[in-house]
Amino acid sequence: MGPAEETNFVSVDDYLSAEEMAVTRSEYIDGWVRAMSGSTIRHNRVTLNCTSSLLAKLRAKPCQPHNSDTKLRIRRHTNSRFYYPDAQVVCDSNPATSVFQDNPVLIIEVLSPSTRAYDLDEKLTAYLTIPSLQCYVILEQHTPFAIVMRRTATGFLREACEGTESTIDLPFIGCELSLCDIYEGVEFTATCVQESEPEYELTSD
Repeated sequence: MGPAEETNFVSVDDYLSAEEMAVTRSEYIDGWVRAMSGSTIRHNRVTLNCTSSLLAKLRAKPCQPHNSDTKLRIRRHTNSRFYYPDAQVVCDSNPATSVFQDNPVLIIEVLSPSTRAYDLDEKLTAYLTIPSLQCYVILEQHTPFAIVMRRTATGFLREACEGTESTIDLPFIGCELSLCDIYEGVEFTATCVQESEPEYELTSD
């Protein structure tokens, strides 16, 4: 899903109450509400492939995947944020009646023109502050390519996976994701090429 614009400053309680009744979803960033726009069929295909693959691999295991309907809460000092990741895996789940998760070990976002800046900048910074997070995976739509931010003893390190023969190792949940499975059914044509935005490109520094 893509962010559209910021609206009025609201409290967390008011935001959560409004989301229960809302027809469309919105994210919450330190008191500001940002409406979410719709996704392309290609974006949804990649997202569904990720969730389906994780669901099959983690069946009957303690760590479970959640799709983009599940909010993620990030608490930062006196502020809070609520995002809708395209996919997340949680081993220490909130109660079943909760509308959000707090402790993901894996977060996956699929880039699109409307979300690229947020996923590679704002969300990257916010997600890497989550104590439980072991890996943040950022996927391109137009080509089989993933940026993997992996937690190490010295902090998060960036890896790149490219090509449908590549796999993303996820030892903290005992499985891996293949780019072949992630991009199953996605046709890479000239009309779906998405130009990069240099100011948001990640480096290995």
